[in-house]
Amino acid sequence: MQWNLEQLRQFVAAAELGSISAAARQAGKAQSAVSTAIGLLEVDLGITLFDRSRHKAGLTDVGQSMLLEAKEVLRQADALEQRARSFARGADARLAVALDEALPYSAIRVLLRELSIRFPDLELTLLDGSPDEVVGAIEQQRADIGFHFNRGRPNTRFDQRHIGLVQQGIFVSRMHPLARKKRVLKTDLSQHRQLILQADNAEQIAYSTKLWHSDNHYSIAEMVADNLGWAILPINVAEYFDYAKTLMPLVCSTIALPLLSVQMLWLPGQQLSAPALWIAARFTELLQTGQATTARSADA
Repeated sequence: MQWNLEQLRQFVAAAELGSISAAARQAGKAQSAVSTAIGLLEVDLGITLFDRSRHKAGLTDVGQSMLLEAKEVLRQADALEQRARSFARGADARLAVALDEALPYSAIRVLLRELSIRFPDLELTLLDGSPDEVVGAIEQQRADIGFHFNRGRPNTRFDQRHIGLVQQGIFVSRMHPLARKKRVLKTDLSQHRQLILQADNAEQIAYSTKLWHSDNHYSIAEMVADNLGWAILPINVAEYFDYAKTLMPLVCSTIALPLLSVQMLWLPGQQLSAPALWIAARFTELLQTGQATTARSADA
């Protein structure tokens, strides 16, 4: 078979425009040239694409089926050409990003929608996990960049950039004894089980001697919703649509909770690609404009 992409394009144009002469006019070619190209395609494929027994040639049943196949072949060919051009321009064709599962989902949704428009040829891989899993993905080079909450000492194994701040709060189930208090003190919290994040880079303070640990913010939120204890959570996690009706914030005048710092991580010496730099800048803007505290339900 000697058929080529140009013959496929002539065939698709004739089929969509309704005639070979219309396809020739669109391509700026002689009708005989387009007719010959389609005829050779039929010979190469061993099938009849157009019924020429009538004054105006129309697609045969086989031609109707082959039209769909031809369009798909041309789509893949165009995608291949665009990808090759991206490589030729030196554009970064792939990017793997590790995300802390507790990051504000509403901001990430906006980020991904805009990324798809800004870098349409980018092959993106997202790795979603606990803080330790984000660090592991960078160390094992399964991710080029990572974003997580910085909860402890600076990690000297990575280059880092501050991205933004996210609010956190103290939450209990509406059935919890503390839920009946308008204000609580540290002494009140110390009498009840605290559900606390456990991760290599986390230094969450324990206010109670009764502790349960988890490396997943949403697992902690589930346990709080099940009235198993109280927890300090990012606001966006507590406002997740599954928990918004079951969790309530506590007002504690004797604990000053700091804002959580969102940081970007990458391996030292690594050259950040254009998509990675754009993500860092845009994520910073989204956190500054209030996207961080919008519940997931708002985007559902």
